[in-house]
Amino acid sequence: MPSVAEGVKLGIQECQHQFRGRRWNCTTIKDNLAIFGPVLDKATRESAFVHAIASAGVAFAVTRSCAEGTSTTCGCDSHHKGPPGEGWKWGGCSEDAEFGVMVSRNFADARETRPDARSAMNRHNNEAGRTTILDHMQPRCKCHGLSGSCEVKTCWWAQPDFRMLGNYLKDKYDSASEMVVERHRESRGWVETLRVKYPFFKHPTERDLVYYEGSPNFCEPNQETGSFGTRDRACNVSSHGIEGCDLLCCGRGHNTRTEKRKEKCHCIFHWCCYVSCQECLRVYDVHTCK
Repeated sequence: MPSVAEGVKLGIQECQHQFRGRRWNCTTIKDNLAIFGPVLDKATRESAFVHAIASAGVAFAVTRSCAEGTSTTCGCDSHHKGPPGEGWKWGGCSEDAEFGVMVSRNFADARETRPDARSAMNRHNNEAGRTTILDHMQPRCKCHGLSGSCEVKTCWWAQPDFRMLGNYLKDKYDSASEMVVERHRESRGWVETLRVKYPFFKHPTERDLVYYEGSPNFCEPNQETGSFGTRDRACNVSSHGIEGCDLLCCGRGHNTRTEKRKEKCHCIFHWCCYVSCQECLRVYDVHTCK
């Protein structure tokens, strides 16, 4: 299904948005089957997030394709046909997220069949990403009536904006649970499972992200870990957060240069109906890591 590829692309774009101010900014490598390089070889928080957001992206794109009628294998969700509420009725095309989640599960989990810890981690994080969509489905409504009076509303079940899902999973990345690997013998042989590292912490639910290996600091280029380093990255000189020059530049300091940009300015709305603008040259300070 073309929407599967669109979903993976959507997940990558959201990853790059969420990590735009971090030392690791979800950089991809062109013309490489492993588009993130060796970064995903380790069972880190970053790997956990990428699996979750990509799995969510596939489910989201497939669900949207079904609702838009661009896929011949699915359609609208027929489950939301119950009695209407006061002043509204079911209508339109409710999005069938259950179908999108099923396709995503078949696609993303197909390779995660080994009885080892990494497959267990990937399956868990894939499911956490997909579950995010089901948890955040919401009704959307359209008003009907004279002059937009909204005498009656037609409502359908819809996915949230993908940006909201990205924000939610980014919070899950920040609070991801560190695990340890346990080995035990079953009838099929040795099997690896995951156990929370610190038992006095809350055990992760199916909606939490899990990992069991520490992340590199991503300060310097390292082919083995897939780190591109942070040299020449733009930083925020006024921020004390991770995107600030102090942290993003790993204590190396930063350079500052001025940059001139042409921008529209002094815009005026003319009746009716166009906008005219002047072009202004503005000077900005640009700060980059040494």
